[in-house]
Amino acid sequence: MPFYIPAICALVSVKVEYGWKAVGINDRIPSMGKNYAFIDGQNVYLSIKSLGWAIDWRRFRIYLKEHYAITEAFLFIGFIEGNNELYTRLQQAGFICVFKPVLKYKDGTIKGNVDAEMVLHAMIQYQNFDKAVIISGDGDFYCLIQYLFEQGKLNTVLIPNQYRYSALIKRFAKKKIAFMNDLREKIGTNTKQEVNKAA
Repeated sequence: MPFYIPAICALVSVKVEYGWKAVGINDRIPSMGKNYAFIDGQNVYLSIKSLGWAIDWRRFRIYLKEHYAITEAFLFIGFIEGNNELYTRLQQAGFICVFKPVLKYKDGTIKGNVDAEMVLHAMIQYQNFDKAVIISGDGDFYCLIQYLFEQGKLNTVLIPNQYRYSALIKRFAKKKIAFMNDLREKIGTNTKQEVNKAA
């Protein structure tokens, strides 16, 4: 099934009987849970890669369910044509993927900042969850983290790399911070090939 990505709108993928489809941010996504995770995909990927290992997204989803009782996990990532197989695997692992069209520069650099989409969706879903886990070390989310903390709706800020994260997060949520540095045995890939890719 082809993927259609509007130039100015993020999309959410939801399960359908045959494959998956994209829906707009105003479409209702059925929810049965009260603990939601909002994940900065690029920040997680690059941070874990800097530690010399690769994340197994299926195991990570299980970890979120077992340790934080997460029933809805929103994964925010840049959409790159040709990565459809990856997106399907992420959905099969239990993530709701929210895509941001990426910008490709002449030097080959790809940029797909998802900050605005992540904050927006957290607010769209605000009435649907009791507690949220924000997964990123990016200081651009400090206002979201601060607001959730003040409203009593912040469970944890899960930071991929404790040696590389914004001081703004520490200022607003230092009592609710957890790190992923020591989770390799629980959420890392099991193949040397994947680990080498992350190096």
